[in-house]
Amino acid sequence: MSGVEPYRVIRSRSTAADFHARAVPVPARREIWHHEITAPALVLGSTQDRSDVDEEACRHARVEVVRRRSGGGAVLLVPGEVTWLDVIVPAAMPGWSDDVHGPMVWFGTHLAEAITRATGVESLVVHDGAMRSTRWSRLICFDGLGAGEVLLGGRKLVGISQRRTRDAARLQCCWYSDYDPDRLVDLLDPATGRPAASDLAAIATLPVGSADAIVREFAELA
Repeated sequence: MSGVEPYRVIRSRSTAADFHARAVPVPARREIWHHEITAPALVLGSTQDRSDVDEEACRHARVEVVRRRSGGGAVLLVPGEVTWLDVIVPAAMPGWSDDVHGPMVWFGTHLAEAITRATGVESLVVHDGAMRSTRWSRLICFDGLGAGEVLLGGRKLVGISQRRTRDAARLQCCWYSDYDPDRLVDLLDPATGRPAASDLAAIATLPVGSADAIVREFAELA
């Protein structure tokens, strides 16, 4: 994009907890953080009750329980099965909006086009409406549908969340190459009520190996 600094791509590896704790630099720059997790993690939303978790099941499965600073339900991240990107949008730069809805839709729209260019996968749909909640979306993030999130064949492909300061928006997203809802359900406390895997919305997947090409296309488009 003429007259605007290009996106800088930064690759990293660490636990989910360490990456969530990473601060956006001040002043913020246009950056894409392509992160590889080094250990499984069950990531809870900022206001989600810890009692939703079966702590013993997580210890037995060696899954760390992490809390993020954005809302929504739980997300299970497993090394080699998930692609995780954060995009930093400084205030007043393309993609920024005082309306929190705007950056999410901007992100999802550009990401969907990047996925199509990189993989040839077409007919992606970007949700540009109000949050769609289900019976289980408070508990499990991928069961609901938020602004900017990307669908393939009516199934959610990319989940998006946002953290904001006065200086920048940190747009976080992930998608799966392999998704087994039973593994996530098994880490939740049955005493507080949890779904059967068959109760949850089906999830679309993309190969992890396509991530680098998608990042390159997004950086050019945005």
